[in-house]
Amino acid sequence: MATSTIDRRGGSGATVVGLGLASLVIGTWLAVHVSAIFLVDWTAPWLWLAAPVVVALQCWLSVGLFIVAHDTMHSSLAPRHPWLNRAIGGFCVFIYAGFSYDKLHENHHAHHRHSGTADDPDFDTDHSSSFWPWYFKFFRHYFGWREFGMLTIAVVTYLFILRERFPTMLVFWALPALLSSVQLFYFGTYRPHRVDDIPFDDRHCARSNDFSHFLSLLTCFHFGYHHQHHDAPWVPWWKLPAHRRSTINLQCPKVENE
Repeated sequence: MATSTIDRRGGSGATVVGLGLASLVIGTWLAVHVSAIFLVDWTAPWLWLAAPVVVALQCWLSVGLFIVAHDTMHSSLAPRHPWLNRAIGGFCVFIYAGFSYDKLHENHHAHHRHSGTADDPDFDTDHSSSFWPWYFKFFRHYFGWREFGMLTIAVVTYLFILRERFPTMLVFWALPALLSSVQLFYFGTYRPHRVDDIPFDDRHCARSNDFSHFLSLLTCFHFGYHHQHHDAPWVPWWKLPAHRRSTINLQCPKVENE
């Protein structure tokens, strides 16, 4: 009997690890968000030296929120608990920027079915090698009137609560969210799917970066190992480095010395 997709994703141990890492990302994002916006007194001159570090950290954690949500779209976070996948994914994209989980889910699976074609919602056939035109099309596609309305409500709410502290919301939520969208697009869409002189290997129209484990985690939570993701979308983000090594070893087996 063929191994099921759920079996390939791993058992309860992998689910525990995945949920633990997801909790760490979400919990840290929330802690930084609440502390930076509501608790820290940024009028102290020396604290402003730490502000760029906090923005960079929250940008990276925002990327993490999206990658956790992405795993839920492939049911690789908690394979045997679809309701939990959906709840966590929906929460992540909501606190990230008020996105619709259903819209992201539908578009992401269309991206996998039609990768690198005109039917791929994440691909720009008119600017397949140009970063900024492609990014702006990508941004406009996902940030519609619903998202604008949700963020408007959030802004008004924060303005009412924070009053004179309102700029902290712009610095420590709006700015990291915007920067993380550029980071996600560059390392998770543009680099893997852009058209250049080197043809793609197969129908996935995706390539992987050659970053170290640390740099891969830092740039996009290993989502830059993108060909491996398209080839095995059930593999969660934290298993992609090991999966990539195993596929490389299969393609280039070691030659035993005689």
